[in-house]
Amino acid sequence: MAKSGFVVGGIVGATIAILLFAFIVIPSENVGTPELITSNGHDTTILGDETSYTAKGNLNLVQLFEKSEAGVVKIGVQRGPDGPRDTPGMGSGFVYDNLGHIITNAHVVEGASKATVTFLDGTQYDAEIVGKDKFTDIAVIKVSEKPRLLHPLQMGDSSQLHVGEPVAAIGNPFGLSGSMTSGIVSQIGRLLPTQDSGFSIPDVIQTDAAINPGNSGGPLLNMKGEVIGINTAIQSISGEFSGIGFAVPSNTALKIVPGLIEDGEYKHPWIGISGRDIDPELARVLDLKDAKGFIVITVVDGSPADKAGLKGMTETQMIDGKEYPANGDIILSVDDKEVRKISDILVHLQREKSVGDTMSLGILRDGEFMHISLELVERPDL
Repeated sequence: MAKSGFVVGGIVGATIAILLFAFIVIPSENVGTPELITSNGHDTTILGDETSYTAKGNLNLVQLFEKSEAGVVKIGVQRGPDGPRDTPGMGSGFVYDNLGHIITNAHVVEGASKATVTFLDGTQYDAEIVGKDKFTDIAVIKVSEKPRLLHPLQMGDSSQLHVGEPVAAIGNPFGLSGSMTSGIVSQIGRLLPTQDSGFSIPDVIQTDAAINPGNSGGPLLNMKGEVIGINTAIQSISGEFSGIGFAVPSNTALKIVPGLIEDGEYKHPWIGISGRDIDPELARVLDLKDAKGFIVITVVDGSPADKAGLKGMTETQMIDGKEYPANGDIILSVDDKEVRKISDILVHLQREKSVGDTMSLGILRDGEFMHISLELVERPDL
């Protein structure tokens, strides 16, 4: 597989930055350095019409914090068997409903033998890990507590976000409870690699609101006080915040969380191909009119793509010392929606599709355009 290629629903990309998941690991009484992983390149989306953000109903930052702070919690975890060698850690979360469900990041509670939730007034309660989804870095935990401490935050519609829209993040950076930072939506539609799954989270929100270790799982809020994202990671070389933070969109959470509450897991649809975006250089090599689409390099045996007859690359060509694919199906549309890059396929899968659904791919094969229909199956745990 080419180094610049992608696994549909996942990533195999060249290293361009360092991604730091905003979670505190505390091996002693000092704040530890979170684990670093590498990141793939990111994609952009076309923005909608301009919108005014001074509309009636928007709050100022003081009002926003006062409205939301009671719904944000600190999450402490203990990893490993009980004993002095346990590794504690800390993250954030927010109340989802009056039944005691709390949303956080999957990496916050991964491997936890014990989880505790601290509310605004300082009271602590043991929490049950209800379910987690490493493919979107979302987890749900639950406390059995009186409704007086449960202040659910309202979930917003992340599909209505615009670049430049003001946002605020609330969490527990470096263990400092109830901290708020503000900024704007820097971009939407990013691809964010998960820590261990080999797949990417599509449609991710980029923000310049400061997100630091301990913020993981906390809410990203619009100026109405609605949750429009779950803070999860920063892009950094030094390990400190450098103006680039990421949040899993609220619409992704709204699709995933009900399944986690009911079944403890969420089944993601899967195609089973790898490949690369068509850039201007590859478009010239393949004699394509437009630099758009996604060329299939490999097809996983037994996958929906394989059963539908999708064809990967079988030949390469050398030009000026560089190797390029000489053939392979080029995906130009998905369910009649244009595919410019891999992100268009991933976003469509995340937003619109479920396991068992049928999906139509418009492909270019040997200069001829055709449609191929496939039935989506559950994504394997690679």
